[in-house]
Amino acid sequence: MDGKQLITALRAGDMVYGTAIYSPSPIWPRVVKNLDLDMVFIDTEHTPHDRNTVSWLCASYSGLNLAPVVRIPEPDPYLAQMVLDGGAHGVIAPYVESVEQVKAMSGAVKFGPLKGEKLKAFIDGEKELEPELMEYLEKRNTHKALFINIESVPALERLDDIASIPYVDCLLVGPHDLSCNLGIPEQYDHPEFSKAIHHIINTARKHNIGVGVHNNSTVQQIEWVKAGMNLVMYSSDISAFNRALTAEFKSIREGIGDRGNIHDENVHF
Repeated sequence: MDGKQLITALRAGDMVYGTAIYSPSPIWPRVVKNLDLDMVFIDTEHTPHDRNTVSWLCASYSGLNLAPVVRIPEPDPYLAQMVLDGGAHGVIAPYVESVEQVKAMSGAVKFGPLKGEKLKAFIDGEKELEPELMEYLEKRNTHKALFINIESVPALERLDDIASIPYVDCLLVGPHDLSCNLGIPEQYDHPEFSKAIHHIINTARKHNIGVGVHNNSTVQQIEWVKAGMNLVMYSSDISAFNRALTAEFKSIREGIGDRGNIHDENVHF
């Protein structure tokens, strides 16, 4: 998919598949291509990728028809415009808790390069843009998707207002932060966490926008798709590497009677 196809699929409720990519290896994109995905999630909130690396990753994956969507470190419109200029087909805004933050992100993603008071007046519904300018901006930004990370109780309390902003294409849950904000850290089977996820799914579908949860559980991904989720944002390259090699080296050591340093660790990516 490209960004425009991604937006169409998310809003239509069609299934979209993606994973998080951390490795900047030039060999990696063609390996990922074999997974039959629609998009990749490139994170700059928790990883040390610089601007050049992010742009290289975006160019590589978009060239393989995998829409690159970049999570920026904070919901800042200037950071959003920076990664879009670098080739991102979409932006994930982390830890959004207010309508004002969503409006600011909407302006950057859907109406760049317009900025300042003129953009704010338009987004707030106070003033229309000139027809020629509006046509130019719509054409320029038609392939740029806006994802809003839902990761806190304040976001849940304002969820209907957040999802009703017409420029939001998808709600993406950050389960680790959300569970902590709910006071039940990493208790992903807790009834309160499940209640929150189903509320997010139902709200997204009510507003005809996409919805997904980024985690490492195939069981929960299946459960939530059955509940109405249409974005499967599953795992990451580093998590898959960790799980596979941990299990395989454990099997080898057990097979030869060498207990070694067998242990299981959770990698939070």
